[in-house]
Amino acid sequence: MYVKRVYAPTVREALAMARDELGPAALVLSTELVPASGWRGWLGQRVVRLTAAAERGLAATPTAASAASRLSEDRTDVPADRQPAAGARAGVIARLVAAGMTRALAEAVAARMSDAECRGNADRGLRRALVAELEGSSAADAAYARYEVFVGPPGVGKTTTIAKIAAQECIAGGQALGLVSADGFSAGAIEQLRGYASVMGMPFRIARTAGEFEQALGTTRHTALVDTAGRSPIDANISALFQVLDRKRSVRTHVVLAADTSAATARRLLDRYAPLRPSRVVITTIAESDSMLPLFDAVRERGLPVSYLTAGQRVPEDLWRATPASLASALLGEPAMEEALCH
Repeated sequence: MYVKRVYAPTVREALAMARDELGPAALVLSTELVPASGWRGWLGQRVVRLTAAAERGLAATPTAASAASRLSEDRTDVPADRQPAAGARAGVIARLVAAGMTRALAEAVAARMSDAECRGNADRGLRRALVAELEGSSAADAAYARYEVFVGPPGVGKTTTIAKIAAQECIAGGQALGLVSADGFSAGAIEQLRGYASVMGMPFRIARTAGEFEQALGTTRHTALVDTAGRSPIDANISALFQVLDRKRSVRTHVVLAADTSAATARRLLDRYAPLRPSRVVITTIAESDSMLPLFDAVRERGLPVSYLTAGQRVPEDLWRATPASLASALLGEPAMEEALCH
């Protein structure tokens, strides 16, 4: 008995290939969807793997045409020694664009890959090139500013992100932090942050007015993580609070955005919060998004590095500093890397 596996985009094509190789009497043993080999698998594409068998004496001898056209058992790509380097690099770019990357980012990643990596569809080469290209988009700062301020639309996870940062610092026995809630419009957010502060033994202050905010910041001896309301900066009450921050030194402002935010919405939100002079972006709930590439491309356009990534609602587990490696994992849809944890 001669057993053969073939790979094709559809069952019909796989069956035709199997009969071409094994003859019309070929017996189909199984069919299943499996990740495509090489780059296609990295980009989420799947192919049909069909296993067929025939008696040795009945197996057909493949013709030259069928041998040239069928897919390999082990890969779906043209052998490296027969694929021109320029064509292979163009193929890499096309696949990355098809996966959702902007052409500019895809070209930058492909330019960092060697000819051999492009021809061989080297998974490690792709990851290495992407990590290198993301160096400028990472802001995984080890040191805190005196005031770490988190702004953004409602419901994106500002309060939970602050709680995760504080909890990881507390568990690691790291730097002492203070929590300040400047969200006077959401009683739920205040109570949530108050509860976390109580459990962790961290100082907690509430500021509903500019005067209270000034006092809260002035009496906080440690680095302050500041939660804000999900309102526009042009709102009179919010504007007054940020006028207080304008008079402070060592202020770092993070815009918090959900991973499934569209590029158009992200640009609009970044425009809205631009008067606050943000220098970082936090991307939340990446596990609940099919792809964070549209959002990332909009953030990259503005030259804003990413400081933190969050995957879900668990405190403190679902938070990572946005190192180049963890950013690459998120963009490629891989599980978050443990070494990218805050501590």
